[in-house]
Amino acid sequence: MNTALRDEYLAAMGIRQWVRRGQDASAEVDTPVDTGSCAAAGTPASTGLPGADTPVAGLGWPALQERVAGCTHCPLHATRTQTVFGTGNRSADWLVIGEAPGADEDRQGEPFVGRAGQLLTEMLRAAGFERDAVYITNILKCRPPNNRDPQPDEVASCHDYLQRQIDLIGPRLILAVGRIAAHNLLQTDTPVGRLRGRVHHFGPAGIPLVVTYHPAYLLRTPLEKRKAWDDLQLALQITNGQ
Repeated sequence: MNTALRDEYLAAMGIRQWVRRGQDASAEVDTPVDTGSCAAAGTPASTGLPGADTPVAGLGWPALQERVAGCTHCPLHATRTQTVFGTGNRSADWLVIGEAPGADEDRQGEPFVGRAGQLLTEMLRAAGFERDAVYITNILKCRPPNNRDPQPDEVASCHDYLQRQIDLIGPRLILAVGRIAAHNLLQTDTPVGRLRGRVHHFGPAGIPLVVTYHPAYLLRTPLEKRKAWDDLQLALQITNGQ
C-alpha cells in the first residue's frame, strides 16, 4: 500500500504516528488478495429446494445462505427484520468474526455497518485490505433485541452455520472482534485485554486466531486504538509468514 494512503487511514482511526527523523514510518504491507462478492443476506427462504434435508456441514454457499435466511431454530427469528449472513471474499485469507447484528445491520442485512462498521473498514484499510478483500460475519446471524448479549442457546443455534462458513472459506487467519466473539470462539471467559497480543488457534485445523477490541468499544475508548493497530500488525505478521 502507498505510504501516504496508509498514513491517511491511520489518521482516520485516530492513531498518531511517531517517526524519527530520516526514517520511514514502517514497512509497506503486502498487496491484498483478489476480492470476491457475496449476495446480500436476508432473502426469503424457498421451500422444497433440493438438499433441504442436507446437514449444514454438507451445504455449499447458496444453500447455506438459504438455510440461514429461513432459520427458526431460536426465538430471535421472530424479532429480526432479516438475517445477516456475511459479506466479502469467500476465498479470503482473513475471516473477521464479530458478535451479532445491531439495528443498522438488521435493516441492511450486512455485518458491521454504521459508525462501528466505518471504523472497521478504516482499520482493515490501514492493514492493507479493502473491506471486500476479507470475509466478515458474526457469531449470531440475527439481532438480539435491544442489542443485548447473545444467549447460549442462540449461539448454539448459529454454531453450525458459522462453522460451515469457516470450513468453506478455509482462512489463513481469524480476527475475533470483541469480547463475545473471542469468548465463544476460544471457549473462555478471559478478558479481551488478556487475550489480545498473542496468537491463539481455532478448531482441529489450528487456524491462527488474533483477538482485538470491537470498533464500538474503540469509538467509546479511542485511546485503545493504538492497541488495536498492534493487533492488526500481529495478524499481518502471521499471514505474511513473519
